[in-house]
Amino acid sequence: MGDRDLRVSDAEREHVGMLLQRAVGLGMLSLGEFTERMDTALAAKTRGELNAVLVDLPGVRLSGHPQPPRPSYARPPQPAPAGNVIRSRLSSINRRGRWQVPPSLYLSNHMSSVNLDFTEAIMSTQIVELRIDDFCSSLTLIVPGEATVDLDGLELTGSSVTNKVRSGGTGIGALHLVVHGKLRFGSVTAKYPFGVQWRRLVSGA
Repeated sequence: MGDRDLRVSDAEREHVGMLLQRAVGLGMLSLGEFTERMDTALAAKTRGELNAVLVDLPGVRLSGHPQPPRPSYARPPQPAPAGNVIRSRLSSINRRGRWQVPPSLYLSNHMSSVNLDFTEAIMSTQIVELRIDDFCSSLTLIVPGEATVDLDGLELTGSSVTNKVRSGGTGIGALHLVVHGKLRFGSVTAKYPFGVQWRRLVSGA
């Protein structure tokens, strides 16, 4: 059996994920390409399959010989738009006030606490996509009173999801967050600011 046919571990998949994140930061991959390759890496069972997402990135040493065929990707690598990636390791991140919110955000956080407050944020679109790949992290989403949040697209492993916001089943709000991706041993909470929650409780809404 060649090295390419050996089974890979979760630690190897995590390592490849870090290499892909570095490639995004260096402008070698677009956000869309990163998402596509990350999905492939997480589903890989052998070294050959795992190496396929790295073979065209310079400065990456691969395990297994011969190397797998060079994959074909339609778009050339482009820098990820500024502000479209939130990445942290053993950290605490807070976005509040009048921060610029892009149409899509990619969140990759390990053992971190992330709080995104949209109540005063500057929006460019009504619908915002949040794609997450978090490990042992907590994500809190604070949204305006008329906003809606859809958390149904999350894939959970040992995690919890709490949605205290309308999901948009009867019509989306002025802001609608669509959250999907993978959450491992973490939590996601969507809620209104305290004042809005209190008024809704009193009014029975």
